[in-house]
Amino acid sequence: MSTLALRGPARVVVLQHRRVLWITGALALAGVALLTASLWWNSGTADSFADSGCSYLDTSPRCGAAFDDLLSHQAWLRDVLRYAGAAMMVLPAAIGVFVAGPMIGRELESGTYRLAWSQSVSPARWLLAKLAVPAVIAVVAVPVLSAVYAWCRTSPDSDRVAWYDSTAYAATGTLPTASVLLAVALGALVALLVRRTLLAMSLTAAAYGAVALALGAVRSSLWAVDTVVTPLNAVGGPPGDSLWVGGGLMAGGQRLPGDLCDPGPVPDTDRCLADHHVTGAYVDYHPASHFWPLQLVGTGIVLLLTAAAVALAFRVLRRRHA
Repeated sequence: MSTLALRGPARVVVLQHRRVLWITGALALAGVALLTASLWWNSGTADSFADSGCSYLDTSPRCGAAFDDLLSHQAWLRDVLRYAGAAMMVLPAAIGVFVAGPMIGRELESGTYRLAWSQSVSPARWLLAKLAVPAVIAVVAVPVLSAVYAWCRTSPDSDRVAWYDSTAYAATGTLPTASVLLAVALGALVALLVRRTLLAMSLTAAAYGAVALALGAVRSSLWAVDTVVTPLNAVGGPPGDSLWVGGGLMAGGQRLPGDLCDPGPVPDTDRCLADHHVTGAYVDYHPASHFWPLQLVGTGIVLLLTAAAVALAFRVLRRRHA
């Protein structure tokens, strides 16, 4: 972001924190480079294995070594993807802590905000600049990181991390960008309320963590599940890339607990199943096609919370500095 194209408080914010912004940009580029290099390295190994004439079923020493090498590269890429997803999970909290602490809390604690307000900058415009700079960076940079991650995760040469894995889910789709915006809003609100740098940073991390945990706990209930019912002793179930939500026994149209007749000897189990008129088993699940409905509903909730936090932040600012 060039400071030459900025005016007023936004330019001041960028100048004040340019070192952190440069470091953040460098880390983002390093993450993209690491993901791309890991995928390229793994793809090269997969191509070499394909060109060797070996197959997964070939047990000769030469092919066994090549297959072990392929598996080790796939495991490496899987670990890189999981670590990258974990970093994306932490990213919103880190940005929120920065907004709550060095960007807003420190100015309120030291009183330097008065200098800006004495130079024809209203409190509302000052806060807007503090919110706008990290928000714009998030809207521009986070989707790029998410797109690169999704590209690496869905590559045919990768040992894929499941779409419902907590790290992969937090790193792809629209939710990462919305989560960063929520963390920015929470950081500003908490800083305005407590006006202490370290306390604001701690409370922002705790508040964002609580929201993230709550959303994670209800994630599977944000969209209606699909259900598959199979007769007793029959083979079947949801697709392999599905998120299993729940399951149990079926007695006609009635659902029963899955452990209703467990544990016990086989004759007793059979008698229990017959006594309860059990005809099959059911599984509630989310197929891979539910990724976007779950993401969009979750994103909508996060954006509503973001709007509420921003509105409260400006209200606190008006009441204390009207």
